[in-house]
Amino acid sequence: MDSIPGVVLGRLERFPDARGSFAEAWRASGGPGVAPFAGVQANLSSSARGVLRGLHLHQRQLDRWIVLGGVAFVALVDLRAMVAGTATAPSVLCATLTRDETVVIPPGVAHGFLAVEPLELLYIVTNEYDGSDELGFAWNDPAVGVAWPVVATPDGSPIVSGRDASNPSVADLVSRLRTG
Repeated sequence: MDSIPGVVLGRLERFPDARGSFAEAWRASGGPGVAPFAGVQANLSSSARGVLRGLHLHQRQLDRWIVLGGVAFVALVDLRAMVAGTATAPSVLCATLTRDETVVIPPGVAHGFLAVEPLELLYIVTNEYDGSDELGFAWNDPAVGVAWPVVATPDGSPIVSGRDASNPSVADLVSRLRTG
């Protein structure tokens, strides 16, 4: 599997006993394999099987995702070198995450997921939501080439929001970011 600088895949460590279990989900100082970051907001996303969210891009926000339940096919697309003009194609990393698996996503790395099974995803972010850092590009852009799994919907297509369905191409987004 290829890697993207700053992306960290991990797993929560659970400590079980007769009552259940305990796991540390996040700490400001980072923890094993995770650089420190100042999380300021936590969000919970619930998605039905076949829902695709993305591909979204933040220029100023780091995300830490934690799968609480279900299965997510995650696509990460590094646009930093394209925006800087030092690459003509993005780096792409895909992974399937299940319960207790985590991913840290740095600014400049677009991200999206497909709920392969009903999904509960907790994400901790470094900026409070205000809409000013909400960017994205088409989830199915052939210039990126994410090999999304086929989903169990009536027509085999993922369920996407109107916003995600109308996102521009990656080339248009990169052009917009370069001109600022």
